[in-house]
Amino acid sequence: MQLKPVDTVKNISSEDFRKLYYNTMKPLVIKDLSTSWSAYQKWNWDYFIDLVGEKEVGVYNNIKSDAYTPINTADAYMKFGDYLKKVKAGPLDLRIFLFNILQHAPQLTADFTWPDQFMKGFVKKFPMLFVGGQGSVTHLHFDIDMSHILHTQFVGRKKVLLFPFEEQYKLYRKPWEVLSLANFANYSQDFDYQNFPATKLAKGYEVILEHGDTLFMPAGYWHHMEYLEAGFAMSLRALQPSLGGKLTGVWKLFGMRSIDTLMKKTTPKWWYNRKRRKLMEYAAREMKAAGVDA
Repeated sequence: MQLKPVDTVKNISSEDFRKLYYNTMKPLVIKDLSTSWSAYQKWNWDYFIDLVGEKEVGVYNNIKSDAYTPINTADAYMKFGDYLKKVKAGPLDLRIFLFNILQHAPQLTADFTWPDQFMKGFVKKFPMLFVGGQGSVTHLHFDIDMSHILHTQFVGRKKVLLFPFEEQYKLYRKPWEVLSLANFANYSQDFDYQNFPATKLAKGYEVILEHGDTLFMPAGYWHHMEYLEAGFAMSLRALQPSLGGKLTGVWKLFGMRSIDTLMKKTTPKWWYNRKRRKLMEYAAREMKAAGVDA
């Protein structure tokens, strides 16, 4: 992998953000965007336990999906407060994602400000919370709705690996899915280049997010996250301004996912083997184009 650091600024004007990052589809970390929010100091484990601790949520482990796994299928369910207590207690390979906490505690909307100065199209009914225990992993994927994301880290440190959508074939994207076949867990020390050699050509970014950091992830960006410490973050999603971008998200969310789920239920092994064969063909084509032996 050919990685470089994500650009980082304390703050940035809306004009520079749109010119240098939004329009060019380049990621950025803004250090001080959230420091004026009351959530910056107010949001912590105990606050959420008291507020929505009784709500049952789906939790996800570090095991990658297989031929039979529909996208976003929870591995277990428990009360949100019980989960957070386990997270606080020590390393835990369980995480929560796409949890719309504001559905259960709408008063939290007063704790932050929508950054409309940077982009339009925020889906204000769906700010999503992401929580992970120390050692948990969010495997490499892109968001199926193809939205722009502002992802703010509130507690704990998290390592993030990013790639533009166009790197998909070098990353061994599974056709009809948003996931890579390769396992990027602990990628900086132990990655399987022997079986996934095209990833050596993939150009991306990496960064460690800390308390208050806001990461701009342009639409379709691949991202892999490793929780160095127990922590949580909130994602604010904004639809792409173009009709084509919106339609692409709708197709992937409702069309692509439905077809993949149906095939996994009816002919899982055949479907998995077909996708694996195709993704290997795509990766070999990328290597050939770069003049590298497969």
